[in-house]
Amino acid sequence: MKQSVKIGIVAALAAMLAAPMVPAAASAAPSPTGLSHGVGAYHGVGHGKQPHDVPTKDGPTSIAYVEVNNDQLANVGRYRLANGANAFDVAIIFAANINRDADGNAVLYANENVQRTLDDAATQIRPLQAKGIKVSLSILGNHQGTGIANFPTQAAAEDFAAQVSATVAEYGLDGVDLDDEYSDYGTDGTPQPNQQSIGWLVSALRADMPDKLVSFYDIGPASDALSSSSSAIGSQLDYAWNPYYGTYSAPSIPGLGKDRLSAAAVDIQNTPQSTAVSLAQRSKADGYGVFMTYNLPDGDVSGYVSGLTNVLYGQSTTHE
Repeated sequence: MKQSVKIGIVAALAAMLAAPMVPAAASAAPSPTGLSHGVGAYHGVGHGKQPHDVPTKDGPTSIAYVEVNNDQLANVGRYRLANGANAFDVAIIFAANINRDADGNAVLYANENVQRTLDDAATQIRPLQAKGIKVSLSILGNHQGTGIANFPTQAAAEDFAAQVSATVAEYGLDGVDLDDEYSDYGTDGTPQPNQQSIGWLVSALRADMPDKLVSFYDIGPASDALSSSSSAIGSQLDYAWNPYYGTYSAPSIPGLGKDRLSAAAVDIQNTPQSTAVSLAQRSKADGYGVFMTYNLPDGDVSGYVSGLTNVLYGQSTTHE
């Protein structure tokens, strides 16, 4: 395996940390309402542990994707409920990429904005973790014919998982989020998706990172494969969620119960607040254990967020 980027490329062992990374392609643009990323008592903290001194809340685990090309991850930690609990439980850096090297192998890349967020962990990541907020790294395709659904062998999936786990260790992250978009399978003769690829990857990540979060943005060929996979695969995920903003549709993955699913998908910058509140009401009534939001901007949108938290937790939100 060739060493490529700063974001945790390893040669053989997951414990080996990578050399500095160069900027790569950008992550996806924010999405309009109703579309996914650029296309059309609860499970809580997953395999991790919350600090004991963080105020608690009763309700779903709340997810906040941040497009770090445009916005600061640290802003997630400024939203607090009336009792001091975090409005958001998991912050996701959107997004690193799966690229392909000269030998056709999958390699992990980050553009300059993702890399800057990782390098600025002291100001962007650690303050969130100190408040009990988990920080994960989203990984998605980059139009090069390589993605989470077309690893040709189990060994190839394990090699990529080793890169990911090394990156998580290097930057002190709490997990990884898998997103099967923008891979353009078949480009330049690359393999088409197969049924085993995502299962190989999930199993390898769980073996490498038994105490970290592994979540899934339920879209693409990987979604189709997981929906018909063994519960032994799905049960290794912490969470999965609906990828289509402004809609309500729970993923169907054997091994994942509703306590680990978000049927709701909210794009904070594009989903009307009335729609978002309705999705929160349905989520609570139906007992889903996760509520996913995307596109938290810089600045103060506590009025919008309060519309959600008043329903989900019975408390308003302030922005520190």
